[in-house]
Amino acid sequence: MKINLSTRVSQPFLKVKEGFTEDLFESLNPPFPPVKLLRFDGSSTGDIVSLELNFIFFKQVWTSEITEDQTDEKEFYFVDEGKELPFFLRSWRHKHRVVRQGVSQSLIIDEINYRAPNRLLGLLLFPVLYAQFAMRKPVYKKYFRHDSPI
Repeated sequence: MKINLSTRVSQPFLKVKEGFTEDLFESLNPPFPPVKLLRFDGSSTGDIVSLELNFIFFKQVWTSEITEDQTDEKEFYFVDEGKELPFFLRSWRHKHRVVRQGVSQSLIIDEINYRAPNRLLGLLLFPVLYAQFAMRKPVYKKYFRHDSPI
C-alpha cells in the first residue's frame, strides 16, 4: 500500500534539512499510541531510529534503518526501512523528501510504502496511517514557519 502526503513550509530546504532532528521526530508523534523513543541516530545512511509503541495492554518495538540519503541543489531526502516492525506490518519504506520551492519555501513529502500480513489488514491500516501522517502537516508548518529559530 502507498501513502503520499506533502506539506509546504516557509523555510529554505537546507534549513528544513537541519531541522530533521530528534526534537522534530518527537514533535511528530501521534497521540495514540504513545511512543517512547529508544534510539535516534539521525537521518544519514546507516543511522538507526528505534521506538516503543505502547498499546496499553502490550508494547511493540519499531526499529528502522536509514538506507539512503542524498542532498543536491534542489532536494534533500532520506529513506527509513523497517528492520523490526510491529506485528501488523510486514514491510515499511518511508522516503522523506524536502524539495526546494524557490528561495524561502520547501515542500516536505512523505512517500510511504507498507505491507501488512494480509490485504484486509493493509486496507484497514490505510486510514489509520494516513491520519497519523496527515497530523504531521500542522506540526511541520509550525516547526518550519518563516520566523522559526531553526
